Amino acid sequence: MPSPDPIAEFRAAWLPNVSDRGLDRLIDLLSKASPLLIHGAFTRAVPMGCLASHIAWNHERTAHLHNEAGVMWLCRVAKLNPATSSLVLAWDRSGTGDFELRNALLAACHDEKSLREEQFEHELEEVYC
Repeated sequence: MPSPDPIAEFRAAWLPNVSDRGLDRLIDLLSKASPLLIHGAFTRAVPMGCLASHIAWNHERTAHLHNEAGVMWLCRVAKLNPATSSLVLAWDRSGTGDFELRNALLAACHDEKSLREEQFEHELEEVYC
């Protein structure tokens, strides 16, 4: 069952399944409050999509999909039900217009990126030692 806190769900179920390219894309879109990042639907017209769609279009298992990419990524990769995901529900209410949610998601993305960079550096150190 997903967490009732959308940011906790994002950190626990979404971010571990986001590709590096997808993470960079989210950071770019969230930091700009991009009009390409929509709410209330998974896609309108490519390249306009929700959080899940932009992640999916940058993930090796779902990049080949179009309108259904976000739903398929949530179900098959993140193992979440789009109808009960607390993040999907919160995002659909306001999208980029919810400044607090958008900034919390952006902060979580930056934290994840830093963590991945630290892990990569640690792995490099082990290889060279």
